[in-house]
Amino acid sequence: MSDLIDDPRPGQNMPEYTVSEVSGAVKKTLESTFGRIKVRGEVGRVFTARSGHLYYDVKDDKNVLACTTWKGQVSQLSVVPEEGLEVVVTGRMTSFGGQSKYNLNVDEVTVAGEGALMAMLEKRKKALAAEGLFDPARKKTLPYLPDVIGVITSPSGAVIRDILHRLRDRFPRKVLVWPVAVQGANCAPEVARAIAGFNALTPGGALPRPDLLIVARGGGSIEDLWGFNEEIVARAVSASDIPLISAVGHETDTTLIDFVSDQRAPTPTAAAEIAVPVRLELLAWVNDQEARMSRAMLQRMQTRDQRLRDLSRALPRPETLLAGPTQRLDLMVDRLPRALTRSVDLRRGRLIEAAASLRPSLLSRSLAEQRRRFDGSAERLAPGLVRVVDTKREALARRADRLSVTPILRDLAVKEDRLNALTRRLSAAGQTQVRDWRNRLDALDRLRETLGYKETLKRGYAVVRGDGEVVTTRKGAKAAKALEIEFADGSMAVGASAAKPAPKAKAKPPEQGSLF
Repeated sequence: MSDLIDDPRPGQNMPEYTVSEVSGAVKKTLESTFGRIKVRGEVGRVFTARSGHLYYDVKDDKNVLACTTWKGQVSQLSVVPEEGLEVVVTGRMTSFGGQSKYNLNVDEVTVAGEGALMAMLEKRKKALAAEGLFDPARKKTLPYLPDVIGVITSPSGAVIRDILHRLRDRFPRKVLVWPVAVQGANCAPEVARAIAGFNALTPGGALPRPDLLIVARGGGSIEDLWGFNEEIVARAVSASDIPLISAVGHETDTTLIDFVSDQRAPTPTAAAEIAVPVRLELLAWVNDQEARMSRAMLQRMQTRDQRLRDLSRALPRPETLLAGPTQRLDLMVDRLPRALTRSVDLRRGRLIEAAASLRPSLLSRSLAEQRRRFDGSAERLAPGLVRVVDTKREALARRADRLSVTPILRDLAVKEDRLNALTRRLSAAGQTQVRDWRNRLDALDRLRETLGYKETLKRGYAVVRGDGEVVTTRKGAKAAKALEIEFADGSMAVGASAAKPAPKAKAKPPEQGSLF
């Protein structure tokens, strides 16, 4: 009877589960038990799939934990896992039933300790140095006086105010600010995009392309400055065609961008000092060079004048140079009449001899021969002239057919339009310049009124005069026979001459320090 009731085989009545049910139960148990956790360990194998998902291991000396970061989470990581790096990963535990494995879905990675950060920084530095990114030969020369300066920094910090204030003191320049995050996960990609964005601007466009870039940030810990140690920032600086100054952190802080940049500044304020010269010093140098040039020209002219005088003393006097030629001229004048008489007599004798040999019949034959030659040439000349005239007339007719006044009129109209356009532009430019001058004059006049002592009187101050002169000390006030106090709305006399206040037109304006 007992055999019919008791189960002869223990466990025969246990429920059966499917594989999916077991996998689902394990997944649910893992996710509910652990939830969101932090795990510290060393990064082992790292693999990036074609889909963009990141697979890697976090291990200690005994065990290995598989970790997964999906494609959409990779861009949000402040630190990308690298093999051998000691990290703290944060995420949720889950399982993958397809391979009976559990893993940690990581959405945040931080470096475990400053030593690990420095080790990773040193590794990146060696890799980039091997590629030649730190080579001094590839660094560009900074412009001496840039027209436009691009500043990449946080718009809300004290750094941008320090840079603008220093530029305004030294040499005011046009500044374009590209706001970026200077720490956190968004720092590196935003800084890299800002550098590429400034380089993409068209020179001379509506938004001018900077001649110099400054990447600036205040001091902080190595974790705060880590965005400037990312490889994406270093490569963006290396690819920049615009010279770049790095001013990240204080003088003792060093980041990768300092090695790749064309010049490193210890502080943001020092970057502004490197970017532009001092305007007053430059003006003083120009004035000094102008004075030196004037002195050099004057000295050179004096030297040449002295040399000319020395050379002139070595030359003979003008009357000495002309003495010999004058004597020869007088001698020739005396000999000229006799020589002319002899020459005329000689030529007269030759003419008589030649005339004796001439006969009328010989002259007649020669004249007849010349006339026959002339008549023959005249007969041949007329037909030749006619042919030449006909040829010239035909050539003239052919050229006349091609001549037309239309192109000349068209060119004249085009030039007239250009002249009218230039006239309008010149008129507009003149009006604009006059308007600018008028605005500057109005601004200077307002400034003059603001700086005058009358405006100071309106703020509650007064001018004390004693015997017509401004009194600035108590001793002077006691020594004066009569005192006059000038307020913003008028003057009041104090003392013996109170009944006769001094005329306001004769009052002298107060000097520095005479307002009370």
